[in-house]
Amino acid sequence: MIKTKGTDMSKEGINLERKGKIAVLTIDRPQRRNAFNEHMFSSLEKATGALKNNLPRSLVITGAGDKAFSAGFDVSPDNPMVSDIAESAGKQDGAPAKRIIVHIRKAVDDLFSLPVPIIAALNGLAYGGGAELSVRCDMRVMDPDTVICFSEVRLGLMPDWGGGPALVRLVGPSKAADLILTARRIKADEALRLGLVNRVSKPGQALKEAISLAEMIAVNGPRAVGHALEVIRQSMNLPFQKALDLEAEKAVSLIVSGECIYGVAAFLEKKEPEFPDIV
Repeated sequence: MIKTKGTDMSKEGINLERKGKIAVLTIDRPQRRNAFNEHMFSSLEKATGALKNNLPRSLVITGAGDKAFSAGFDVSPDNPMVSDIAESAGKQDGAPAKRIIVHIRKAVDDLFSLPVPIIAALNGLAYGGGAELSVRCDMRVMDPDTVICFSEVRLGLMPDWGGGPALVRLVGPSKAADLILTARRIKADEALRLGLVNRVSKPGQALKEAISLAEMIAVNGPRAVGHALEVIRQSMNLPFQKALDLEAEKAVSLIVSGECIYGVAAFLEKKEPEFPDIV
């Protein structure tokens, strides 16, 4: 279900809710542990479009219910995408499989191209594609009683939502190999120790604490957050000197925007700053 600007589109499987200056995107298919079928990916694209049209200052992603963040790809026969996998495997023809992966990656890549901080609230298990979604977020808050599992190789598959490269960048190639190739379950304490998550919440409080984190970000200058986030995201792709140059370029652009006037004035007046939204 997509809920935004008073619109209610039922049976979509995605719930998009505004909470002040932040937004919460809920993967809403609890009867299937919030697994994604073809319709869910299309619904995610619609939700991303709604977010692009009215950007929040930060975004939290979570799963409906208290059992699962997301179990990833729905391998049930009633998912139309499964027949394409079967066709590719049976005929040894890559075209149907490529069609699926292109669809998945478009939906997922569009979401993570949003120029706002994205926080995963891991309120329940994150398996397969669900684990991949979590590591593509900028930050992660994990319930102490849940697990993360890159489970694809157990099915004779592999990560294909962009989670493989994202995990390598997050924890390094050796640790990523351990987690992906063994398909073992990672509990919260190990996830924190590995740097796989930013923090472990109190029991049952992952969403609440992720929202609190998002709200802490949202009170800051939206241009400052956006410019800094762009440097953070791109630095892994750039040689060190190029990353330094990008940081300097963005810092100049930010000053020219005039947003710092609000922050500096509030500091001198010993008040909390109130930054205008980007229009």
